Amino acid sequence: MKIILTLSFITICITASAQNRNYTTRNAHSHNDYEQQQPFWAAYNKEFGSVEADIYLLNDSLFVAHDTIELRNRRTLTKYYLDPIESCIKKNNGFIYSDTSKLLQVLIDIKTDSIHTLNAFIQTLQKYPDLINNKTISWVISGNRPDEKLFTTYPSFIYFDGEISKDYSSQALTKIKMMSASFRNYSLWKGENNFPDSARLSVQNAINKMHHLNKPVRFWASPDNINTWKQFMNLGVDYINTDKIAGFAGFIKIINSGR
Repeated sequence: MKIILTLSFITICITASAQNRNYTTRNAHSHNDYEQQQPFWAAYNKEFGSVEADIYLLNDSLFVAHDTIELRNRRTLTKYYLDPIESCIKKNNGFIYSDTSKLLQVLIDIKTDSIHTLNAFIQTLQKYPDLINNKTISWVISGNRPDEKLFTTYPSFIYFDGEISKDYSSQALTKIKMMSASFRNYSLWKGENNFPDSARLSVQNAINKMHHLNKPVRFWASPDNINTWKQFMNLGVDYINTDKIAGFAGFIKIINSGR
């Protein structure tokens, strides 16, 4: 009985805390963004705070793809992301969005060798000075990453996506922009009905630990529906993973219209 009361109290506190936070599309992460009908632009036009591109290094060129089969589509990182982002910067006089207070995080998920692919990415990005000398854009490396001991050896415009399950050195933490984990590490909940209390508590503890380090949190491989978005907001998840750009933007508009 005491355990049930404790969990209920925690749930009430979580909900009350989340209600004081104004979620917007700045808190949205466009998962596998390149799979959208309009890569980059669909999320950008809804003013998402984060977009994701998986990259492969092939014959000294960088391609966006979910797996090797998709490499036949020949979608280059330059055409699908770097050129469009540069066009936005020029249009907005040095800012990513016309609202100069808004930021964009670009999560680069490396699918091939971490060292060689990251070096190729850096060399490519250095051809775009407006993109690396810009305070409104963050370049965050995920997927195959170098050893954390090497994090601080990379240029100042390169950050990393940390793993919630790992303990990092204070030096490595200075180069970590966000902390992520597979939601399946905590629960197999599919977003239907209520979030099980035991899993909720486990997720909340992980979030609290990362927030204590002043790092925003994201969960991937999570359910992608309204009920889950609400639960994640109640828990204080900073970036909400979604493939449903228009749906999430519409949901945010509805919940904020009542404020």
